[in-house]
Amino acid sequence: MVERGTAERGMVERGMVERGTADSGNDHRIVVGVDGSEPSKHALRWAVRQAELTGAWVDVINAWEVPPLAGVAPILEIGAESTALARAGEQTLAESVAEVAGGLPPAPIRTRVVHGPPAVALLQAAEGADLLVLGCRGHGGFIGALLGSVSQYCVQHADCPVVVTRGTHCTDR
Repeated sequence: MVERGTAERGMVERGMVERGTADSGNDHRIVVGVDGSEPSKHALRWAVRQAELTGAWVDVINAWEVPPLAGVAPILEIGAESTALARAGEQTLAESVAEVAGGLPPAPIRTRVVHGPPAVALLQAAEGADLLVLGCRGHGGFIGALLGSVSQYCVQHADCPVVVTRGTHCTDR
């Protein structure tokens, strides 16, 4: 089943891959941030397994924002760039979910492309969630580098528990 164009606080729901349904009254929700990187795919795998174990559904979020401009650009160019970034986010989610969940996922999955700074968008998406799952990004020997700025911000500010997954791609150097 695919749903299109449902606006929700600046978030646009772009699609849903189902086994069961994410909207069947099941309030147990796991939010996971996915940007197409290996750490984010590892987080998605973990979230899908956890959802299967707990009976939750997975809310997969890709956040994007227009990069800061050095000068003033014509509004049409900004609009075109925004559209391209949103489409790239949709493609990233589709490819990541297909790679991780394969054909039919073991838990209901909804994908959403969100406009805004990733940390803020993930925290908003996680309001009322049971869990927020993120991949590691850092490569250093201290906590800020191990988590990455988005993960670190979410760990410090989320209203729900946060899991930061650490796969082989997150080893210290």
